[in-house]
Amino acid sequence: MDIPARLAELKLPLLPEPLPSPVVDSHTHLDSTREYSGLDVELNLAAAAAVGVDRVVEVGCDVASSRIAVELAGQYPQVVAAVAMHPNDAARSETLDADLEAIDALAAAGSHVRALGETGLDHYRTTDEALHAKQERSFVAHIEMARRHGKTLVIHHRDAHADLVRVLGEQQLPERTVMHCFSGDADFARACLAHDDAEHGMWLSFPGVVTYKNAPYLSEALRATPHERILVETDAPYLTPVPARGKANAPYLVPHTLRFMADVLDADLAELCRQVRNNTFEAFGASWGEDDTNA
Repeated sequence: MDIPARLAELKLPLLPEPLPSPVVDSHTHLDSTREYSGLDVELNLAAAAAVGVDRVVEVGCDVASSRIAVELAGQYPQVVAAVAMHPNDAARSETLDADLEAIDALAAAGSHVRALGETGLDHYRTTDEALHAKQERSFVAHIEMARRHGKTLVIHHRDAHADLVRVLGEQQLPERTVMHCFSGDADFARACLAHDDAEHGMWLSFPGVVTYKNAPYLSEALRATPHERILVETDAPYLTPVPARGKANAPYLVPHTLRFMADVLDADLAELCRQVRNNTFEAFGASWGEDDTNA
């Protein structure tokens, strides 16, 4: 497979320099990327592996995309699935109870389903306050499912930080929680990490937004996060990191984000890669990395 030529045909960004040690994209949407940019799943995964991103977490946002995530995780050994009703989809759903039942069934589909998410609160897209309670009901249901199934909880949060902190304080969290596409400042990072203790792990996952000049608060949040609690993600096909900002995102662009993070942390890139990889295995269940010499 001539990966550079095929990416060029699709008018997608060039392959970055490979990372010195492999990492995991902790949050991506392979199916949405295929629809958005024409990047098929096999080429997507091959391009990622070529630069050292050899595993991904495929995330569902509604029942249909969650089913696809489970199918892809069953088909490709380098993929695991997260299933959920995204908070905005939950707010719009006219069949939320049935949707939650379907997500509950998908969560039990097998060991390749590692998480309940992305769930949470989003008051940016859902501005109608009457629907915020519906989002919260869905969020609490996902928290309960994650506990019951022994899965990781993956949280989406946008313009709802105060309510999110309140819900986290009110609920009994599962053993592992990931703050997807972390978008807060250092104080919010510390508020989230306050839930990290001997019984509950909390990880903050940083997207390409951290590379943007208008997001210095994310660099401060990154510095406030212990290295053993840092993950990296694309949220592809969105939030493309500099220098490819403005084009479609994909897991093979993680090296841009991780190099920027290493500079912010004044960390050795290879060491940070190994740390982030091990963090991801821990966050999504250590057994995923048991057969991997880098884990």
